Amino acid sequence: MTLNKLEPGALVADQVFDAIHQGIINGDLVAGARLRIRDLADQLGTSVMPVRDAIRRLEESGLVETVPYRGAVVRAFTAGELLNVYAVRRLLEIEAAKLGVVNLTESDVAVLRDHYESMTAALKLGDVAACLAYDEKFLSTIYLASGNPVLFESIERLWIQCRAYKLIGARRAVAGGNSQMLWEYQAKMLDAVQGRDVQRMAELTDQSILAAMERIRQALPSAAEA
Repeated sequence: MTLNKLEPGALVADQVFDAIHQGIINGDLVAGARLRIRDLADQLGTSVMPVRDAIRRLEESGLVETVPYRGAVVRAFTAGELLNVYAVRRLLEIEAAKLGVVNLTESDVAVLRDHYESMTAALKLGDVAACLAYDEKFLSTIYLASGNPVLFESIERLWIQCRAYKLIGARRAVAGGNSQMLWEYQAKMLDAVQGRDVQRMAELTDQSILAAMERIRQALPSAAEA
């Protein structure tokens, strides 16, 4: 586990939270990993108080939990819990896609193309984390155009909860020679965006999330029992 030292001059509590949060969502701090307060404080070059505060905030966001005799650990979702997250994502993201696609400007479409090109370029370089980050920027552009910030914030919170698992699945796909699955829906979404096709965008969003749920079921067979 490697976390970056804090920058002088910025609010320490926020930097500590951001550093640990980033370590979780990029997979450096894996599910089940213990978050030893003093070790984290030493690594970040700070006192234990902002680390304790960061862990409390991460517990509130659902990324960390306290386990008896182990203390704070990165939360590990069961297959059933993860599928529940994706089921809610499916409902919210289809709605956001339908609302957003009709409101996109030509400038927004240009931004989408840039994010798509950056995503595929990152994938060619083997940078799966960057690929997923650009994927979220791509989708964010569409969803923010819905004009409903509460809807988008709800989606974003769900992304944060399952991002570490998305990263594992994406790396597994690349290792298995199935990297095309990481961008195939976005390419089709670009076509739907050009025509402001609400029904097609809804279908593609639905198919994309259903495909992700099926990958979870295959990777975590116990999901079928949940």
